[in-house]
Amino acid sequence: MEIKYLGTAAAEGWPGLFCSCDHCRRARLAGGASIRTRSQAIVDESLLIDFPPDTYLHVLQQGLDLTRVTHCLITHDHSDHLYAGDFAMRSGAFAHRQTQEELTVFATLPACEKIWPVLSKHNDSEGPTVCCQIRPFEPFAAGRYQVVPLKADHAQESEPVIYLISREGRTLLYGNDTGWFPQETWQYLKEEGHLLNLVSLDCTALQLDWRRGHMGLAACAEVRQKLIEMRLADDQTHFVINHFSHNGGLIHDELVPVAAELGFSVAYDGLTVPV
Repeated sequence: MEIKYLGTAAAEGWPGLFCSCDHCRRARLAGGASIRTRSQAIVDESLLIDFPPDTYLHVLQQGLDLTRVTHCLITHDHSDHLYAGDFAMRSGAFAHRQTQEELTVFATLPACEKIWPVLSKHNDSEGPTVCCQIRPFEPFAAGRYQVVPLKADHAQESEPVIYLISREGRTLLYGNDTGWFPQETWQYLKEEGHLLNLVSLDCTALQLDWRRGHMGLAACAEVRQKLIEMRLADDQTHFVINHFSHNGGLIHDELVPVAAELGFSVAYDGLTVPV
């Protein structure tokens, strides 16, 4: 497996949409990896994670080919992770597709309730878009992948989840948006005993010491240490931080050495990492 980070920012993007703070100013000047769009990722060019308003930008800038995507995982219904209206663009005269494969979207109920009305008005009889409700700790198959949604510590009315994604003996933990994992999630990870080949963690707050709803560098380092102590990760596990807010202060080149000291790589828009 491999994962490609298409976007790596929190809700406001970085530079922030309406922001002129020093951190956004320095990001604009630095350019490159310091320019971050709203978070989205894809596994093996076929399993999409989240569907933000920047999806179209990712098609243009990151080479995202949505015609190859057959399954999509939604973490929660916040607008920077789910822009449901764009699912209409897959149907009718909006898209002349060469193949008629279904696109299956997996989401918890609050996100489904935003997707279903769109699909009821805009869908195709051949190769339709299908939205399936999922629940934490109930495994399901997404094509070639075995997926387990785990409870996240985020806005609970959104029923947020993070994902364990496995294929052919390799396992990825995609962990944003969340603070310190809920106890049920730690317990599930312990009981299942998956050795994690790649762990991608929410680090929205960066230098700020956030542990609820989102995490910063200190909390991410503690999650990493706990996974190692639980023998769910080892010295071959690749740890990556992702989902950054300008409020955390460190643009990309400043963040890389700080993260490396803690055992992390830093995601940026366009980064591809083998699992």
